[in-house]
Amino acid sequence: MDLKVVLVVVCLYALAITFTEGIPKCCIKTKKDVSRRTMMKVYNFEMQSASGACDIAALVLYVRDRRNPVCAHPKLKTTMMLVWHRMKHNRNQKSVN
Repeated sequence: MDLKVVLVVVCLYALAITFTEGIPKCCIKTKKDVSRRTMMKVYNFEMQSASGACDIAALVLYVRDRRNPVCAHPKLKTTMMLVWHRMKHNRNQKSVN
C-alpha cells in the first residue's frame, strides 16, 4: 500500500476515536421515585449538570446488577446521602462486633 493511503487511514482512525470518546452520556429523563432497595445497591453516584453538555440536571446512580445507570431526580440527592450514611454506619458497627 502507498504510504499516503496508510497515513490517511491512521489519521481518520485517530479522529474517529477522539470524537466517539468526546460525546458525553446524558440522562434524557429522570425518575422521581427510586426504591430504597435500589438505593441500597448503589455503589457510586454523580450529579449531571444542566449547564454543561447535557440538557437536564439529574442524579446518576450506578447500581449493582444493572447494566445502565439510573437517572433520578436531583432532589433525591439528600435521600441518597442519608442512605449512604446509614449503610456506612451499619458496616462500621458490623466490623466492631
